[in-house]
Amino acid sequence: MPKAKYQFDDFLTTVTNDCKGLVTAVHEMLLRDNYKPKIQVTKSTGLQLSYHQPKIKTTRGIILIFFHRNEKLLIRICGSHYQSYPDVLERLPKSIVRQISQADNCVKFIDPQKCWKGCIGYDFHIGGKHYQKCAINGFQFDVNAENMPYFLEIIKSENRERSKASVIR
Repeated sequence: MPKAKYQFDDFLTTVTNDCKGLVTAVHEMLLRDNYKPKIQVTKSTGLQLSYHQPKIKTTRGIILIFFHRNEKLLIRICGSHYQSYPDVLERLPKSIVRQISQADNCVKFIDPQKCWKGCIGYDFHIGGKHYQKCAINGFQFDVNAENMPYFLEIIKSENRERSKASVIR
């Protein structure tokens, strides 16, 4: 039996009204920059929406993933250029910083042999505190109306830095 093809509107119907603006704004911004959306169903998260940079097939090409877990919308921002926007990270509210602090520490910084070869890990400071977080869930957050402007700022910053990097190549 063929897999169902999902569209952005299918994903958007599963999002609460207070989060639709963020999801739509991100979708439109990334489409303008030629990111390719991918919507799929996974066993662990349910319906999931991710965006991939053109011509980059690895996880480094992903800018973010929206997904549901237990009826909750989550966002995972793959911030491979986080070191280029420390000012954005410094402005994050305590609720987001608390989620960062609860994320798994990156094994790469403890023992590089124990982490996967392509691991980028996140090594940064916020408010004078040092974080070494896993790239998989270091920037994974619960989405709520209060934190949406900060997520949008991180995504815009990451997207801007990726655009600069692709021009340099």
